[in-house]
Amino acid sequence: MVKAIVGANWGDEGKGKITDMLAEKSDIIVRFQGGSNAGHTIINDYGKFALHILPSGVFYGHTTSIIGNGVALNIPYLINEIKDLVSKGVPEPKILVSDRAQILMPYHILFDQYEEERLGKKSFGSTKSGIAPFYSDKYAKIGFQVSELFDDEEALKEKVYRIMETKNVLVEHLYHKEKIDPEEIFKTLLDYRDMIRPYVCDTSAYLHEAIKEGKNILLEGQLGSLKDPDFGIYPMVTSSSTLASYGAIGAGIPGYEIKDIVTVVKAYSSAVGAGEFVSEIFGDEADELRRRGGDGGEYGATTGRPRRMGWFDAVASRYGCRMQGATEVALTVLDVLGYLDEIPICIGYEIDGKVTRDFPTTHLLKKAKPVYKVMPGWKEEIRGIKEYDKLPQKCRDYIEFIEKELEVPITMVSNGPGRHEIIYRK
Repeated sequence: MVKAIVGANWGDEGKGKITDMLAEKSDIIVRFQGGSNAGHTIINDYGKFALHILPSGVFYGHTTSIIGNGVALNIPYLINEIKDLVSKGVPEPKILVSDRAQILMPYHILFDQYEEERLGKKSFGSTKSGIAPFYSDKYAKIGFQVSELFDDEEALKEKVYRIMETKNVLVEHLYHKEKIDPEEIFKTLLDYRDMIRPYVCDTSAYLHEAIKEGKNILLEGQLGSLKDPDFGIYPMVTSSSTLASYGAIGAGIPGYEIKDIVTVVKAYSSAVGAGEFVSEIFGDEADELRRRGGDGGEYGATTGRPRRMGWFDAVASRYGCRMQGATEVALTVLDVLGYLDEIPICIGYEIDGKVTRDFPTTHLLKKAKPVYKVMPGWKEEIRGIKEYDKLPQKCRDYIEFIEKELEVPITMVSNGPGRHEIIYRK
């Protein structure tokens, strides 16, 4: 059976923990989109880890981790991440890389940095990991597929020189930087070939056989619905689809094989990067929630940037669950809220004097003001509670109100950062 794990919001929902937990009963975990531009923080018996490109199920000896064809493959980053795990006592994971994945090139990172610098105050808040230039090249058909590394070297070299001819026009005349040496890029690709060779295979065929054999497969998404380039807060979005539907494409399997879509929703809101954020809070109120939040403060796992904080946004979360096609919801970091006397929930947006429960496009989102319902806090420590009916009544009221707003059953409630700090409601 194929199950997808995706985010409902801006990312940072706690998908890594849920994947790590569910991987215990899985055979294969697949990263199907994105690259090393966002991270999943995981706490388990080996310690605390921030994974960026590896799937979050790499800590189990019985699992196979796949980098799918939809991923922006930063080869040295992947190799270093594997080495880092092993150096910290994690058994070397079984990794397979799609021969159809495309390679994130060194100049993609440069172009990302150059463009953010050029845009100045109008920049997109990029992580400068090369993601937008990578996907631009992929769809302009001037990217490098992993399979090309094993093609004729002269053909590869000719392509490098042809592409760098146009790239260097931009480097020299738009960004006013030093031209990139195509010979160095060619040599880099040959180095990449040696690095990635042990892991490359036809992962789509591998997954086809695994499905026939009845294996349990997890598709792990990066970021969340509101960062999707079509259905997110465009243009402050990522460059690959963050939706579960894309998981089939990014992994190379039929769409009808995805039977369950676990959508991860935070018990409050947070975001890294620019873009509309209706329920955002500021000042001391935000600082306190940021300090208490996450698994040691709300800071980006990749960038280290302080996350923007807000109250739970039912409008955005319901929309995010709908776009993911959520069949169930995992509600995370609930334990963080135990210090509050009252907890606001954004239940609507006021736009031009009218209140809506529907999530609008960006030009209307810019005008939106939050409409809140205030719930009483439970003022208790809930971490360590394993049974739902042992939670304080006001805490259960909060969960059940959110469930009603989402219109999707909440089957898991995470009440701590550890792998097994979870309450099942099924």
